[in-house]
Amino acid sequence: MAATRDTVESRRVLRTHLPERADTLGVSVREADLGLRLDGAGHGLLDTTHFDTVRFPPPPWALTAFTAAASDGELAYTGYRGNAAVRATCARSVSGLLGVDVDPDREIIITTGTQGGLFATLSALVDSGDMVALADPEYLFVERMLRFLGARVVRVGMVEHPAGPQLDLAALETVAREGVKLVLTSNPNNPTGTVYTPETVRGLAALAVRHDFLVVVDELYCRLVYDDVPFTHLAAEPGMAERTVTLLGGSKTESLSGYRVGVAIGPSPVVDAIEQVMAISCLRAPAYSQHVLTHWLVDDVEFVRTRRTELAALRELSVARLRRVDGLLVRPGAGTAYLWPDVSALGLDDVRVARVLQERAGVIVSPGYQFGPSGHGRFRVCYAREETGWAAALDRMADALTNAAVAS
Repeated sequence: MAATRDTVESRRVLRTHLPERADTLGVSVREADLGLRLDGAGHGLLDTTHFDTVRFPPPPWALTAFTAAASDGELAYTGYRGNAAVRATCARSVSGLLGVDVDPDREIIITTGTQGGLFATLSALVDSGDMVALADPEYLFVERMLRFLGARVVRVGMVEHPAGPQLDLAALETVAREGVKLVLTSNPNNPTGTVYTPETVRGLAALAVRHDFLVVVDELYCRLVYDDVPFTHLAAEPGMAERTVTLLGGSKTESLSGYRVGVAIGPSPVVDAIEQVMAISCLRAPAYSQHVLTHWLVDDVEFVRTRRTELAALRELSVARLRRVDGLLVRPGAGTAYLWPDVSALGLDDVRVARVLQERAGVIVSPGYQFGPSGHGRFRVCYAREETGWAAALDRMADALTNAAVAS
């Protein structure tokens, strides 16, 4: 007998489809993704859902460190939380970055990329029925992970600010009074590119201390901040070292995504729990890849400085070209390599825009619905691309959007 979806997929997997969003999309989020071929395969189109790692390759030391480790068979297996020598180096580097002392044996774990670290962290902390507050908009897979775990997800929106949209702390306090267990956000925010002001970070810390909730903060892009905008690490705020899990890695800024390693930093009991999740799910992060982290945050200062300069120029190019479309609102973010344009004034929704850009411009973008209810009418595009080809693609995108808006 042929199996059907209902008999094959568990209820927890079906929850990750976000079927309740059919009220606005007409289909589940998963079905919308599949309809737009958003499965990570690219399909021969220019895929702006991620960085161009040909134009922006990893630092030369990454392959050298990996190859040296791979040539030593003794390094194939490590403890579940990672190679001890690598953790010691990372703890020193991360301590300097965050401004807090990190114990290499108790407070840091090497994860299977930041994505794997995020899932392991949430799996270690969240039980079915727990209330978890999630920024809106926020990285597309976070809500799906939380729904897989059976959490009750409450979205907390953004408020306008001259420095870019900021987490609505008044709304978060209302949620906190209802007994939220965990708050999750990214800083810089993915997809908006906003960097939380020092006041926003301090306000979030004050709420966490007052209401005694945990915060998971994805700081993957914290070194990719432009225009000398100040960046404040949540874990360094008073009372937050014991309440914060910080996710970091080199997958974006240093293009180490293919090595699949990241780190999670947090209180010892949380790291112990993450280790248990790692042990039963994947045993350890890729053992040879772990060794690229001995150079990360150590030997890449000039590399990152140059990369920021190159990406800042691409940011300006992308904003200028897309602003040629009448009614398209484009605000450059202070961090990441993403733009978050608002197409609502064009009379187009984000699903239609994603389809138009695929069919008429040959470009895959991330439609706003993926990032939360507030994303409708927006799309995310990554401008970390080869300059000449990207300039031509931006022209195609502008023409496609202009023609679609006129037709609508």
